[in-house]
Amino acid sequence: MATLGLIGSGNIGSTLARLAVNAGLDVVLSNSRGPQTLADLVAELGPHARAATPAEAAEAGDWVVVTVPLKNYLQIPAAPLTGRTVLDTNNYYPERDSRIPSLDAQQSTSSELLQRHLAGSEVVKAFNNIYFGHLTALARPAGAADRTALPIAGDDPAAKDRARTLLDALGFDAVDAGSLAEGWRFQPDTPAYGLPYLAEPGLPFNEDPGSPADAAAIRAALDAAKRPSAL
Repeated sequence: MATLGLIGSGNIGSTLARLAVNAGLDVVLSNSRGPQTLADLVAELGPHARAATPAEAAEAGDWVVVTVPLKNYLQIPAAPLTGRTVLDTNNYYPERDSRIPSLDAQQSTSSELLQRHLAGSEVVKAFNNIYFGHLTALARPAGAADRTALPIAGDDPAAKDRARTLLDALGFDAVDAGSLAEGWRFQPDTPAYGLPYLAEPGLPFNEDPGSPADAAAIRAALDAAKRPSAL
């Protein structure tokens, strides 16, 4: 059975863990506070889930999702992730992460920073543009008429294929946004960030029930993105 490793088990991480268990995958969860702090979540998820350290989750995963605040990306263990596909959910929020000059100057994207840190891995940006509640609400089986699509970005075609396989298992189609350098197209404050999945635009994300967005809708949102000016 395939395994999803999670480095970070907050809202996005725990939601992906639930989707993965429902899809028949094994899950290895981790966070910065230690496996013992994940006992309740593991008990909820059942026998296909266990808690571990970040390094152990990295070693166990056929795919590994990094879902920690961007300011902590240098704490991700690089060696155990060598040769693995790493899905990056990070967004840059200066109020949380403090200012990162290369991002402010548009010299890099957040996922390119992680790729440089994880030089032996293949990073694919995914799951960063959707509210975690909508991930739960919008997952659908393959072939469903109302299946939702999520954008991905990455530099390695094979890694993007593996990411598509995971998204498909979890209940989503994938739209290729291009290289990691193009990941800005679905970062915060772009048309693809959260908005396509709203049932009632104007409602806060946590009050909105979610609405399916197909591949054409996500492609249109990506194409409408305008890169902000450098600070």
